[in-house]
Amino acid sequence: MSASAEAEGGIRKRKRRRPRARTVLLTALALLVGAILLTAGTGYWAYEHYTGRVQRIPQTFPTNAPVPAASKGGQNFLLMGLDSRSDVPTTGSDAKGTLWKYGDQRSDAMMLVHIPADHSAAYVVSLPRDSWVDIPGRGRAKLNAAFSWGGPPLLIDTVQRLTDVRVDHFAVIDWNGFRKLTDAVGGVDILMADGERRHMDGAQALDYVGERKSLPNGDFDRTHRQQNYLRTVLEKVMTSASLKDPLRLKRTLDIFTETVSVDERFGDGELRELVWSMREVRAGDMTFMNAPVKGTGTVKGQSVVHLDPAGGAALWKAYRDDTVGTYLETHPVDRLRPATN
Repeated sequence: MSASAEAEGGIRKRKRRRPRARTVLLTALALLVGAILLTAGTGYWAYEHYTGRVQRIPQTFPTNAPVPAASKGGQNFLLMGLDSRSDVPTTGSDAKGTLWKYGDQRSDAMMLVHIPADHSAAYVVSLPRDSWVDIPGRGRAKLNAAFSWGGPPLLIDTVQRLTDVRVDHFAVIDWNGFRKLTDAVGGVDILMADGERRHMDGAQALDYVGERKSLPNGDFDRTHRQQNYLRTVLEKVMTSASLKDPLRLKRTLDIFTETVSVDERFGDGELRELVWSMREVRAGDMTFMNAPVKGTGTVKGQSVVHLDPAGGAALWKAYRDDTVGTYLETHPVDRLRPATN
């Protein structure tokens, strides 16, 4: 089914490979859904209890590497969906497998999120996994190889050098967690490109966000599917009767804390402060877009994405200056169509 209505802009078609059998969405799902749930009618005990259960990743950030200056306002989060190739959870407090093993996992979905200083919105930029970039100590390769070779530290170092944007926090979820979170909210009704709404459980949603072969713009359309799914989940959670059902809410919160992992610097107090400050943000306040690209090509037999240095420089400067809203008023972007609420 065409996803052209989900993606705007004239990005040309690219050579595509068969998608992996299991593809994850992103950790933004866990963080943002968790933020909404944790502030929706729960008592102080639950607020403290559930933020305290979130799993931390040791040694997340790179050492002996340049660190960009902090943004002039707001915070930046690198959110990653993990293709773990594992039949057991590798993220969250329920993890039984290893988060990172050399050459064994690749980051499948990456989003750089900026939350402005006034906490009135969220700006989400998908970084194509096939972006041809400089990876410190490795030369030029696809962006998703950074995690495979060096785990979170090398991925963060690569993204920070690419954008000159400081990553304040990092979060990750694998496909096991993605599927469990989807089922925990009772599945979702995805608005398809032809206007049809289709109900999907966790396994079906994985197929939806992982498909690219049949899409006109390949991975570019797939990232918009990921964004469309995330926004749909948020819309459901924010209007769901489950928020008034303590047992159902508890189950969802349990799944959230069992599946997401965050960096070791993201303390309980800071997490609770973020949750509280974002309590009024709704799906209509979130902007989803793809990073600026020049096009696609082939390098050493690999299908790659060539990023647009000039276009990216302007966007990343807006991240650093906390002026993403102004940037969007004056720059064309490959953007997911606006939400209805």
